[in-house]
Amino acid sequence: MHLVSTEEVSLTVDGIRLVGELYLPGGSDRGPALCICHGIPANGSPDPTDKGYSLLAEEFCSHGFAVLIFNFRGSGRSGGNFDMMGWTRDLHGAVDLLCGLDMVDKAQVSIMGFSGGAAAAVYCAARDNRISALVTCACPTGFLNITDFKRIEDFVKHCREIGIIRDRDFPPSVEEWGNGFVEISPIEWIDRISPRPLLILHGAEDTTVDPDHARSLYDKAGEPKEISIIEGGGHKLRLNKKTVATALAWLKSINGLS
Repeated sequence: MHLVSTEEVSLTVDGIRLVGELYLPGGSDRGPALCICHGIPANGSPDPTDKGYSLLAEEFCSHGFAVLIFNFRGSGRSGGNFDMMGWTRDLHGAVDLLCGLDMVDKAQVSIMGFSGGAAAAVYCAARDNRISALVTCACPTGFLNITDFKRIEDFVKHCREIGIIRDRDFPPSVEEWGNGFVEISPIEWIDRISPRPLLILHGAEDTTVDPDHARSLYDKAGEPKEISIIEGGGHKLRLNKKTVATALAWLKSINGLS
């Protein structure tokens, strides 16, 4: 186990300040890095009693990973408004930050994404070869087949109500904003992760994103790939011990950590 130090970090993407935390293992040798991506918030302010992502970061860091967690635009303490295409640029900026750290082996930069964050991660990994491996958790094949909203305008209204769209004049084009969800559909990009390793994790009891999404993504993906349907797991896999253990063992294996 490695000693862990934590520091607050910020990065600017599209003029928007994003806030995060960087967890660093002890030692001076270069090692692997992991960026953990949250999903679409149920509300704009995180639940202070839910330490899921911080606990995840501490766990992975204690095993030798430099770990970055951050709030995408429109969520938590980060600025801006929720926008899926914007989230992909946010993640690109997060990878820039990790790759700029002296203690990070640039050939070992992995991403672990949850739900909407997993969708953004698939899109980014397909287009950015600096990402060496990907873990998706509760990832949908796309958004149009899981939403209860009949019109994109209704979804915009919902995002305003929960506080992840904050500015009255955003989005400037509702149609273009909605097209971003179509553009990043993971089923259209998952096969471009290969030949980098991919692990797909999904809860067997997920009532938000049916486990069939995971199976469809697995079928479309190239090798090397693995899938695990977590028995008893719901949508919030960050709180599921088996999910964390499975992802940790896999990431340690592919990054050569004992």
